[in-house]
Amino acid sequence: MSLNATKTHRRIAVRLLVAAVLVVSAAACEPGPPGGSPGPTAGGTATARAGSKPGHVFVINLENKGYNEVWGSGSEAPYLSQTLRSQGVLLSEYYGIAHNSNPNYLAQISGQPSNAMTRDDCPTYAAFQLTGTASLGEAEGTGCVYPDSVPTVAGQLSAAGKTWKGYMEDMGTPCRHPELGAKDTSQGAKVGDQYATRHNPFVYFQAITSSPECQSNVVDFGELRGDLQSVSTTPNLAYISPNLCNDGHDHPCVDGSAGGLAAADSWLSRQVPAILDSPAFRQDGMLVITFDESEGKTEGPSGLLPGGTAGGRIGALVLSPLTMGGTTSDRAYNHFSLLASIEDAFSLPRLGYAGAPGLNSFGGDVFNAGS
Repeated sequence: MSLNATKTHRRIAVRLLVAAVLVVSAAACEPGPPGGSPGPTAGGTATARAGSKPGHVFVINLENKGYNEVWGSGSEAPYLSQTLRSQGVLLSEYYGIAHNSNPNYLAQISGQPSNAMTRDDCPTYAAFQLTGTASLGEAEGTGCVYPDSVPTVAGQLSAAGKTWKGYMEDMGTPCRHPELGAKDTSQGAKVGDQYATRHNPFVYFQAITSSPECQSNVVDFGELRGDLQSVSTTPNLAYISPNLCNDGHDHPCVDGSAGGLAAADSWLSRQVPAILDSPAFRQDGMLVITFDESEGKTEGPSGLLPGGTAGGRIGALVLSPLTMGGTTSDRAYNHFSLLASIEDAFSLPRLGYAGAPGLNSFGGDVFNAGS
């Protein structure tokens, strides 16, 4: 090859290399969403990426309604069963784990099974009498307030450098609970105070109540709106309990309003838009709206899931930039599955029944936006 031909080849190679660098630089400089998260689509949510996991989880529990009452054609909750339903994935085979309320809330943050006192809604704020530990780490014995040795997802998140908060409507004073061994006077609503201790699972674990985190992290619901203003102030887990009227428990309510499912639906219509519009939700959020248990003493199929379905079929709705609106999953889930799914999202070990072999956690049936 001649000297001139060699120089010509080198000039061409240099030009091709410069062109490639310019293309890569232009792509890198193209605007994208903060933190590398999926950008907003025309629908106002984000586009899911394969393998994405939620980084901000919101949980709202309502009270004592079975699947057909909520999700059937005659539902008194049109905002939940129609408006929000069109934006998320309905889990049509989602079950409570026991009757009454308290063990279902405890299951969602600890993986602990029910016992005789929690099934009675803990009318006395009694210490748990620990007699042993079962194979999955479940505390054996009976009682309501678990000793320091019983872990929760709250403690897991703190240890992992993540954040969490419980937002309790009408609680007022942070970390409010009865004295150990005292009667729980919040079992019935009062005018101006419809907070229920039994719907606040965090205060049943001494590992939380003995920590300064209880005062800073178990707070009145009124703090949520301010915390939603930025990604940095929104906790990785936001656990929300409306008061005894707004969760649909009381019908009529102590203040004379109608209550029931219609009241819960009205509350959701006022509060959920702020969550869905928040920077954290739009970046990588997941909102789960469910119920503690079905009405009456109805139960689900025996042997369907580890930890049981004795709380009846209730259903759950999952909304996220990672989900496709108007879809349904008929995979079996219960409240232990919700805990497992939260722990999976943050790469945490599974606690108690959340770690049982054969328990389902949210997968491609829920995070289906990229499918």
